[in-house]
Amino acid sequence: MYKLPHFTADNQDEILEFMHQNTFVTLIGFDGEFPVATQVPVKTLVEDGSVKLIGHIMTKTDHYKAFEQNPRVMAIFTGAHAYISASVYESPAVASTWNYKTVQAKGIIRLMTSEETYQLIKELTDKYEDPKTSPAAFNKMDEAYIQKHLKAITGFEVTVSHIDHVFKMSQNHSTKNKESIMANLEQSNHALDQEVAKEMKKHS
Repeated sequence: MYKLPHFTADNQDEILEFMHQNTFVTLIGFDGEFPVATQVPVKTLVEDGSVKLIGHIMTKTDHYKAFEQNPRVMAIFTGAHAYISASVYESPAVASTWNYKTVQAKGIIRLMTSEETYQLIKELTDKYEDPKTSPAAFNKMDEAYIQKHLKAITGFEVTVSHIDHVFKMSQNHSTKNKESIMANLEQSNHALDQEVAKEMKKHS
């Protein structure tokens, strides 16, 4: 990971908030020959100073088999990112760059029991589908249907031991350069460019 003092957060709460806001991660393991990866939504829990990532994966997959063999995993959280053109700098005859935010969380994965997976899926569905009003709510599903499909997935819990991050938002540039970069991004038609401009304002 490309880490410089300019591009790090002042406190752990800022990093955890980023993880809470960017829930769709790349979960990486190792099967003994190659890295394996899958993209999954996770819930970040903080309990008694311990950080845990909760989610579920399909069972008959290469990454599931890798997690069974080797419980050491890494989850990559990615936020908004954008190309930063040096053409808007005070002295533009230099290299352009890229602004981005990312967190890498390493830890040990534990594959859940079927009972734990059932409860996990219920809580996840209830989060996005109102149990009282949604026709797709968990309590509206047939129990036989739920049990049939639960056989194809397994919940997991990652106990995080290391967290690294880079929040690169042009903090090492002059005020004039940062203002020019933000103005240029705000004029873009790309949503990610505009989001990076908003993130830069938080760090200016």
